[in-house]
Amino acid sequence: MTSPANAGAPILCVVGARPNFVKIAPLIRAMRGASPPLPVRLVHTGQHYDPQLNSQFFEALGIPDPDTNLDVGSGSHAVQTAEIMRRFEPIVEHEQPAAVLVVGDVNSTIACALVAAKLGVAVIHVEAGLRSFDRTMPEEINRVLTDQISDLLFTTEKSARDNLLREGIAAARIHFVGNVMIDTLRHSLQQAVPHTRTFAEHGAPASWGERGFAVLTLHRPSNVDNPETLRSILQAVREVGERVPVAFAVHPRTRARIEQNQLGSLLEAPSILRLPPLGYREMLGLMQAAQLVLTDSGGIQEETTALGIPCVTLRDSTERPITVEEGTNTIVGNSAARILAAVDEVLRDGGKAGRIPEYWDGRASERVVSVLRQWLQSRAAP
Repeated sequence: MTSPANAGAPILCVVGARPNFVKIAPLIRAMRGASPPLPVRLVHTGQHYDPQLNSQFFEALGIPDPDTNLDVGSGSHAVQTAEIMRRFEPIVEHEQPAAVLVVGDVNSTIACALVAAKLGVAVIHVEAGLRSFDRTMPEEINRVLTDQISDLLFTTEKSARDNLLREGIAAARIHFVGNVMIDTLRHSLQQAVPHTRTFAEHGAPASWGERGFAVLTLHRPSNVDNPETLRSILQAVREVGERVPVAFAVHPRTRARIEQNQLGSLLEAPSILRLPPLGYREMLGLMQAAQLVLTDSGGIQEETTALGIPCVTLRDSTERPITVEEGTNTIVGNSAARILAAVDEVLRDGGKAGRIPEYWDGRASERVVSVLRQWLQSRAAP
């Protein structure tokens, strides 16, 4: 049971990993831009701990400097979650917030939600109810548990409501508002870095990709931690490169596994451009100009649907089914044959056209703030 809100108490917004930054940016902007503004304080757990990338994202997305940085850094799931909880608890006790707002499904999400719930502070979960139904994914555990202890749950698609109701969440706590990540995408389109500039800055010839190209991201443990699985995917990528140039933004985890297993030679081809992790605007520029995107990222499945770009997802399931049912996404797993078949279909027929899902209109954060204001007022009333 959560305590009543204190008048003027802030909402503590939590970020920890780069996918969170894209979701929190429009929420902070909407809360501070409301009339009157909602009091908000930003806590960065430091779960993603590359200071250069953090500063790039904060600047590109217009996120204010965090009021508090927990500087947790890396660790196993248990160590990282426990350390976030240990460092976050005194912040909550000091701030006495009206609520703690968490986004997405990373370790910071569940850790800070648990701390708040055990201190009797209301938990707000943005992007609630998404389910892959694959409990081997750590993110799925984080999603399910966070939703169970949340007081207010904001969903991006209607199937999420069905999932929550099936799990016993009261309907009054669930609000369909749309996708805050798409708020950021629409807000940032005009500032996207041209793909030609990104290619040139990383050593590509001026003609590289001028007749079309694919974008690849890869980071899931199920794809990169097993050497044979990773080898099979990279062999497929090399074959894709024979059909269309591939710009591969290499995640640090993936780069380490490629080096560890001596698989770099599979990517040594003129048609494969290896890039470091990119800033948000750089990645947005690549995606909106690509013929197709290959990925195992959840967020990119949504962004490609919003951009109308065909997406080939290298996973066996998705927690974002609307990207398949209404969007441009095709799920193929990590089978080389299925990857190549999907790529060939896109190159031959243009891929799925899709349509923009309901409420993916750039105004989801405004709807969140509208519900939040009413909810805070109702809790403060005698």
